[in-house]
Amino acid sequence: MDDLVHQRCFNHARREAAAQCLECGRFFCRECITEHEGRITCALCLETRLAPAEQSASRLALPFEGLQLAAGIALTWLLVYGLGRALAAIPAAFHDGTLLRSSWWENL
Repeated sequence: MDDLVHQRCFNHARREAAAQCLECGRFFCRECITEHEGRITCALCLETRLAPAEQSASRLALPFEGLQLAAGIALTWLLVYGLGRALAAIPAAFHDGTLLRSSWWENL
C-alpha cells in the first residue's frame, strides 16, 4: 500500500484520500469509497461487481411484466364487460323517460 498520507482522491483532486479501493487500487476520499460485504471498494468497482446479478434479475422480470400486462388487460375487459351488462339490464322505460315520470318520482 502506497503512503496514504500523500495521496489525493481519484475523483476529487483537492481532497485527501481516506482509503484505497481493493479492487482497482485507486485512492478515494470518504465520499467516494464504501464498504460492501466487508471489503472497501469504490462506486465503479461496486457497480461492476453487482452488474451480473442485476442482469439475471432483469431476465426474470420480462416474463413477469408480460404476465402483469395480460392480467391488467383481462381485468379491464371484465370490468368493461360487466359495466356493459349492467347498462344493458336497465329497463327500456328508463331510456324512454317514462320511468322518471312515474308516480314515485312525482311524490318526492
